[in-house]
Amino acid sequence: MTPLSEPAYLEIARRKQAQLDSGIPTEWRLPAHLIPAGMLFPPSPVAHSQAYRRENVMDIPRRSGLLTQKELRITENWDVRGLLAQMREGTCSAEDVARAFSKRAAIAHQVTRCLTEPLFPSAIQRAQHLDVILQRTGKPVGPLHGLPVSVKDCFRIRGVDSCIGLTALAFKPSTFHARLVNMLLSLGAVIIAKTNVSQAMAAPDSYNHVFGRTLNPLNHQLTVGGSSGGEAALVAMRGSMVGFGTDIGGSIRVPAMCTGLYGFKPSVGRIPFGGVVTGQTPGLGRVSLQGVAGPLARSVADLGTVLAEIVPRAEQFGEDCIPGRWVSESPPVSDRQTREFTVGVLRTDGLVTPLPSVARVLDEVADSLRRTPGVRVVDVPVPPALRKCQGIAGRLMGADGGGSLLDLLESTSEPLIPWLQTRMKRREPLSLEQLVHLQDQRSELEKELHGMWTVDGECTKRIDAIITPVAPHPVPELDRFNAIGYTASFVLLDYPAGTIPVRNFLESDLDSGSDINSPVLGSWDRVNRELWRGKSVDRRVYLDSPLSIQVVTPRQHDYKLFKAMEIIDQAVQSQKRATWSDSKS
Repeated sequence: MTPLSEPAYLEIARRKQAQLDSGIPTEWRLPAHLIPAGMLFPPSPVAHSQAYRRENVMDIPRRSGLLTQKELRITENWDVRGLLAQMREGTCSAEDVARAFSKRAAIAHQVTRCLTEPLFPSAIQRAQHLDVILQRTGKPVGPLHGLPVSVKDCFRIRGVDSCIGLTALAFKPSTFHARLVNMLLSLGAVIIAKTNVSQAMAAPDSYNHVFGRTLNPLNHQLTVGGSSGGEAALVAMRGSMVGFGTDIGGSIRVPAMCTGLYGFKPSVGRIPFGGVVTGQTPGLGRVSLQGVAGPLARSVADLGTVLAEIVPRAEQFGEDCIPGRWVSESPPVSDRQTREFTVGVLRTDGLVTPLPSVARVLDEVADSLRRTPGVRVVDVPVPPALRKCQGIAGRLMGADGGGSLLDLLESTSEPLIPWLQTRMKRREPLSLEQLVHLQDQRSELEKELHGMWTVDGECTKRIDAIITPVAPHPVPELDRFNAIGYTASFVLLDYPAGTIPVRNFLESDLDSGSDINSPVLGSWDRVNRELWRGKSVDRRVYLDSPLSIQVVTPRQHDYKLFKAMEIIDQAVQSQKRATWSDSKS
C-alpha cells in the first residue's frame, strides 16, 4: 500500500503523536538505556500485538537522575493534605510543585505512554500566578491551592483536544472547560496533563490507534486497565497527586485494581460530569446508563481530602449535580457501644466464579475485619436479581446500537481495537418501547436488591457496606480482561463503589485451588477459568501483581463508602503489619 492510499487515520495518528512528543521538553527526556524495550515513541498505530517484557518501571523516576533531591521530596514525601500545607506555609512554592510533578509526569509517560495532552507550560504559569496571589494576600486560592492533578482525556479543557482515542476527533480543540475542570480550577488545583484511554473509552485496556497502548508500570505484560488507564499509570508513578477518571462499566475501579491504587466511583450527581466527551449521541446517558466522574489516588485519605471539597460544592458547578454534604448521615462509626458497623461479604455475582486467588484475598479481608473491634461481618447470599444486572447494563450501554462511534471510525477508516473487534458491531438502536422496558426491568432489580442490605431479611438490621471482588480474575495480560459484571452492575444500580488494594499475588497463590470443581456457569465463566488453567496462560505472570477488593454501599451513601473504605483499609494495613512482625520474629 502506498502512502497516498493508506487509511486516513494513520496520517492523523502520526501528526497527533508528533504533537504529543513535542510536549515533552528535551531536558526532561530519559537516556536511551532507561527506556524499556518496546517503548517506541512515537508508537506505531498498528503495533497493538507487540510483545512486551515483564518490566517494572516504578523506580525509573528516581534512577533517571532527572529529578533533583528537592523534586524527589516534593513528589514522594507528602500526601495531599501534607503537600497542601507545605504550599500554604510557604515551605515550597506552587511553582516548585507544578514543575516537579510535570517533570515526573514526563518521565512516567516515557515508560508507560500514559499522557495525551501534556499541559506543563500552562500548569507552571498557573502555579506562578497562585504564588503571586498567596504572597500578596496571604491567603491561598481555594482549599486545593497548588495541588497538581490530572484528568482523563475526555474532560474538555479550552484550547485542547479531547479525542478519546479516536482519530476523527483529533485536532478539534475544545472551546470550553468541562464542569469538573472549572471546579478544580476554582478550588485552586493545577491541572498538569490529560491522560490516555481505550478507544472511545469502550474497553477495559487503555489502547487506541491515536496514542498507542498505556502500559502498566508494575508489569508491562499485564493490562493497566481501562478506560482510565492513563490516570492509573500516572498516579501510580507519582506523576500526579490525584487523577480524575470516569466510570460507566468499571473504568475507575478496574485501573485502580490493576495498579494497586484506590479508586472511588460515586453515585450520580455527586461530582460534575457535564462537558465530558463520550463519542456517543449527546444526551444518551440521560435515557440509558449514566456515567460518573471520580478520583484515583494512593490512599483513602487522599480520596477523602479532595471529595470533602468537591461534593459539598458540586451543585454550584454541575447542572447534573445534587446538593451534597460530606458528613455522616447515620450514627457515627466510632460509636461502637450502640451500633456495630456491619460489613457483608458477597463472594460472587452469580455469573462468573472468582478464581482462587481472588476468592482467597476476599476471605483474608473478611477475616481481618472479624478481628476489628466494633465491626460485624456477615455473609451475603447471591441475590438472584444480581445475575440479571450485567445483561441489562450492557444493553443500556449500547442503546444507540454503536452507530455514533462506528460512524466516527469509518470517517477516517480507523479499525476497532482488538478487544472490541469481536464484541462490537453496528446494531439497530433500541426503540423507545425497548428502552422503557429495560428501565422498567432496572426498577424491578433495584427493588429486589434493596433487600440485599438487610441481615436475614430484618429491616432493622442493616448492612453498612459490602465487600466483593473488583473482577473475578487477577490483573490479566494485555487485552485479556474478561468480565466487567462485578463493576458494571453497580453502575446500573447507582451504588457508590471503591477499590482497595490488599496485597500482591504471592507464590502461595499459584497452587491455591488449582482445580475449580464447581460447574461452569456460562461463556463468561468458561473464559474466566482459562485465565487460570488455560494452555495459553502461565499463571506465574500474575506474581507480584496487586490483588484488590471492591467496597460498595447503598445509593447516595457516598460518605459512608468513604468511611467504610477507611475501616477496611485500616484492617488490611493492620494485618500487613502483623504479618510483617511475625515474619521478623
